[in-house]
Amino acid sequence: MNVKRLPPLIPATESLKKANTLVFNEEVFKRKSELGGSIEVVCGSMFSGKTEELIRRLNRARIARLKVEIFSPKADTRYGENALVSHNSNFIPSTPVENASSILLFASDVDVVGIDEAQFFDDELPDVCNVLANRGVRVIVAGLDMDFKGEPFGPMPAVMAIADSVTKLQAVCVRCGNPAMYSYRLVANDKKILLGEKETYEPRCRTCYLLGDR
Repeated sequence: MNVKRLPPLIPATESLKKANTLVFNEEVFKRKSELGGSIEVVCGSMFSGKTEELIRRLNRARIARLKVEIFSPKADTRYGENALVSHNSNFIPSTPVENASSILLFASDVDVVGIDEAQFFDDELPDVCNVLANRGVRVIVAGLDMDFKGEPFGPMPAVMAIADSVTKLQAVCVRCGNPAMYSYRLVANDKKILLGEKETYEPRCRTCYLLGDR
């Protein structure tokens, strides 16, 4: 009688290793023991949950005992200078910097770098992200992909072009309830950069954005 031999069982330790990799895998998540860095972009309109998602990924990296540093533009003072704060009031400590190149001065000996409100940084940001990723750092960038006119915002298009992965989030249109990708400005001001919250902007879908104040 022919007896089929069953394949050998995977050792428990190896199974656990695979399970741990899955637990902390986040698109292009880099473990401590892996070589090579990456650039992840989280983008979308205002109120789409970009900072919330950035905080979530950074907290998971900390749970994995990775060294994390977080940066934001010094010009954005809506929630204070030393923390990233989401619209849901979740927060995580951060370091405010004057320009993109300053990130390199603070980001030595780290595994993960988080950058919030990336649209407010200068055009050096894509090069800074590349330098960090080429060092083996996992770089997570969050920011608006479009300004209130629906045009590409700051260095975001260039960062998205070199990213290993791009996650585009959508808010909820306050006019009709459909998915929203635009940040509609409620006040009469043509400045490209105008800091504000719900009194200044609201998320809208394409149709309601084009309707304007009608």
